[in-house]
Amino acid sequence: MKNPAQSPKPYPSDVSDEEWSFVVPYLTLIRLDSEQREHDLRAVFNALRWLVRSGASWRMMPHDFPPWPAVYQQMQRWLRACVFEAMVHDLRVLLREYAGREGQPSAVVLDSRTLQSTPESGARAGYDGAKRRKGSKVHAAVDTLGHLLALHVTPADEQDRAQVEELAQAVQKLTDQSVQLAYVDQGYTGDNAKQAAQAQGIELEVVKHTEAKRGFILLPRRWVVERSFAWAARFRRLARDYERLAQTLAGFHYLAFACLMLHRIIPLTASP
Repeated sequence: MKNPAQSPKPYPSDVSDEEWSFVVPYLTLIRLDSEQREHDLRAVFNALRWLVRSGASWRMMPHDFPPWPAVYQQMQRWLRACVFEAMVHDLRVLLREYAGREGQPSAVVLDSRTLQSTPESGARAGYDGAKRRKGSKVHAAVDTLGHLLALHVTPADEQDRAQVEELAQAVQKLTDQSVQLAYVDQGYTGDNAKQAAQAQGIELEVVKHTEAKRGFILLPRRWVVERSFAWAARFRRLARDYERLAQTLAGFHYLAFACLMLHRIIPLTASP
């Protein structure tokens, strides 16, 4: 192996030994000792975690990580192989079972988050009139514990109700048709959204405001997905839409949730 790039002093974002033992089967697309492997895989993964957590640009990556082009190329391989989606799926099942729940949820929460555009997001950016912001929308489905199930990215001027069909299909495929109920806000009202959900065997329940809204109001069930978006916002690369490709932005969200869920599962699986 050539030039294994190991940080002499670990960064806070570096994967622990326990976390690495869990993720390495997902990340190993070729053998760890393959001749064409030039950089240590763990160092590459640490570099990607650092980038998403810190919000820095690729060329600002510290020199004690592998070169940024090598990290970028490996990231693209991981995204194409959907390794972070698979990681999030398995972690969600484990966390639910440790919490005394069924592995697959029967209810989900749907919502979207608008990210401010940057020059990199280019023509994908649309104007969200409700948020008064130009950018991209991240549409997500989470279970009632806040764990990510499905996610996709659209311009910010796309209506939330128009994304119900795609999210419902993805959720039912991931959960083997176990989901029966989806909590949504008033942006998902209308017959088209209702029928799109029902076609997948899901009933939409709109959680309405009980009084005139002024400022932020904590709503039953709906607060779960808002908390999940707040978790994702702690990763500074996800604070705005810095990506040229929607697939990269979605992939970074899956990576962020994988990091969050890994941090929770390790203490649960540790030997007493």
